[in-house]
Amino acid sequence: MTEVSPQRSYNMSRIRSRNTTPERVVRDELWHRGYRYRLNDNRLPGKPDLVLPKYRAVIFINGCFWHGHRGCPKYVTPKSNTDFWKEKISSNIARDELNAQRLDTLAWTVITVWECELSKKNRDATIDRLEADLRAAKEKFENYCARRRESREFALQQSRRHRELLAQVEAELNLPKNLRRYAKKVESLTEQSL
Repeated sequence: MTEVSPQRSYNMSRIRSRNTTPERVVRDELWHRGYRYRLNDNRLPGKPDLVLPKYRAVIFINGCFWHGHRGCPKYVTPKSNTDFWKEKISSNIARDELNAQRLDTLAWTVITVWECELSKKNRDATIDRLEADLRAAKEKFENYCARRRESREFALQQSRRHRELLAQVEAELNLPKNLRRYAKKVESLTEQSL
């Protein structure tokens, strides 16, 4: 293993995982536009950066380097310790995909915003796209709930599918108990709406 320089060590220690500048930008813009949200809800897989229950959507605000944004100028593999960084970033990508699958199983819409999309020239367009995605997520969930109320057969089929997917995800991922309880709570709430 190569020795890490003091400068590199210092730089890495200054990197935060929460309350980053891109997160604050998105939060401020959404707040000013009237959206309310929860931060880093640990009851959901991956602790999404923003959770909007009214829209049944979660938002992940990803750094281009740390989450391997392909084709982005901010994603450059470091020249030193290349194997470590490739493995680290590929494991982050795999974890992101797994968390997106888990959230989809729990009927949440996953929206990803990349750091490079929040530059001053792209910011308004990105937030407008985000608003459109949130409206679409809300409409999608409302249609899903309406269809469940209208068709008992569809509701039973969806509940069965939800339980099967949840059991499969639990078996594959060995989900923590608090997530299992949360998933059962969501399932009971959707069954009550029948």
